[in-house]
Amino acid sequence: MRQHRTVLLTRLLAALILALGAGTASAAAAPAPAAPAAPVPLGRVVPVPVSVAPAGSPYTLGDATVIRVDAGSPAAQRVGEWLAALLRPSTGLALPVVAGAGTDGIQLRLGAGDKALGTEGYRLVSGPGTVAVTANAPAGLFHGVQTLRQLLPPSVEERTRQSGPWQVAGGTVRDFPRYPYRGAMLDVARHFFTVEQVKRYVDQLALYKINTLHLHLSDDQGWRIVVDSWPRLATYGGSTEVGGGPGGHFSKADYRDIVAYAASRHMEVVPEIDTPGHTTAALASYAQLNCDGVAPPIYTGTQVGFSSLCVPKAVTYSFLDDVLRELAAMTPGRYLHIGGDEAQSTTAADYATFMGRVQPLVTKRGKTVMAWHQITEARPVAGAVAQYWGMGGTETKLVAAARTGTRVVMSPANHAYLDMKYKAGAPFGTEWAGYVEVDKSYAWDPATLVRQLPASAVLGVEAPLWSETIDNSDEIEYLAFPRLPGIAEIGWSPAATHDWSTYRTRLAAQGPRWDAMGIDYYRSPLVPWPAG
Repeated sequence: MRQHRTVLLTRLLAALILALGAGTASAAAAPAPAAPAAPVPLGRVVPVPVSVAPAGSPYTLGDATVIRVDAGSPAAQRVGEWLAALLRPSTGLALPVVAGAGTDGIQLRLGAGDKALGTEGYRLVSGPGTVAVTANAPAGLFHGVQTLRQLLPPSVEERTRQSGPWQVAGGTVRDFPRYPYRGAMLDVARHFFTVEQVKRYVDQLALYKINTLHLHLSDDQGWRIVVDSWPRLATYGGSTEVGGGPGGHFSKADYRDIVAYAASRHMEVVPEIDTPGHTTAALASYAQLNCDGVAPPIYTGTQVGFSSLCVPKAVTYSFLDDVLRELAAMTPGRYLHIGGDEAQSTTAADYATFMGRVQPLVTKRGKTVMAWHQITEARPVAGAVAQYWGMGGTETKLVAAARTGTRVVMSPANHAYLDMKYKAGAPFGTEWAGYVEVDKSYAWDPATLVRQLPASAVLGVEAPLWSETIDNSDEIEYLAFPRLPGIAEIGWSPAATHDWSTYRTRLAAQGPRWDAMGIDYYRSPLVPWPAG
């Protein structure tokens, strides 16, 4: 027995020695911990800034980091609180927002004293002791924070604690937009999207300094906003969608919630009631809006151009006066969009008559008329904005109107329409304007696309997303990303910076950020996405 115990102990000791040796060998063979990744270079952001001057050491966020804002500035305080809420979950840092003086931490300051920055520009200066964002106005401060956000590692977007370090490269960024209008349109009429889905899109747009959300609130397939004086528009006209789904509509409280949420991201909402065509939902809701007094059935298909409000009837204008009055009362922004495209069932004479009567219903509410560029087939009122969605670039009436004061927002369908398929066989989108890969969506200049259009008439750009083929956030994101950031850059960055070969590298760096944000994007083979 004693001999057996001795053998057993000997074997156990030998096994222990072997195990320890193996562990030592394994430890010796294990690779050294990876060095921390270098900070994101100052210029590797979208949209690309006006100027970048790398210099010195980075700023590192740590346990003692505070976010300092101007005392007595609720607007700066809100931007600081927004930034803190973004950074706290991933960094695990307290990041208190402190009003008042101080030279350390993240500085968010108004009063940049740089006239060229305007109301949306900013300056960002980073060094070992602080990173400071200064601007003339709160919108500029918010846009500067979006650049600061992109200069931190992509994992900063995660909602659970991540490992650092959280560094901002040293140097200076000076930045301001090329155009004052940089928009994205979401069609909630063909398929309805909820308040939360719209807010999710707003947050994604804000990252790329989009400042306008255009909501397409009515079409043949659905009416999406409550109008108290015409209640069946929402309850009946909003009761379906493309394909016959349940549809839906926004209450006035819902709409105000969206408007307020967008404003908190320094984004203006432009509501659209499409007229005189694209109106089956309204015509089906109220028989008296039809010339023959007979309401058509609700429509759930995808054809266009077959419907029209009755131009000769007085009720048409009392109806629109009510709708625009109630919408204007809920909309603090400058614009009311009255549609005007694809009015193929309205004669040219009736179209001109209609626009001549409807535009004053907008201006008397203190709002600016906005319409698709077909409004230039009639006579735009002074100060009107025409939204160009053509492809040819030879629209002479648009050019003539622009020469007499009509401003233009550029949304060329074969470049800026986010609902176009990327390629044949793509699961979502349409193809009537051709396939639009990410390089094509970036390959245009708003100032030169329409021949002989005065460059000074261009107010900005917009990326419309029509919803015939999509009905959830994942599908919105698949069509919008990676094309939307490029259109945002065309609207923000100087024309001289637009270069596909360098842009595609900066765009690729956005991929890990979208992964962290849960954005379901299209991994275009034209972009060198990071592995993993």
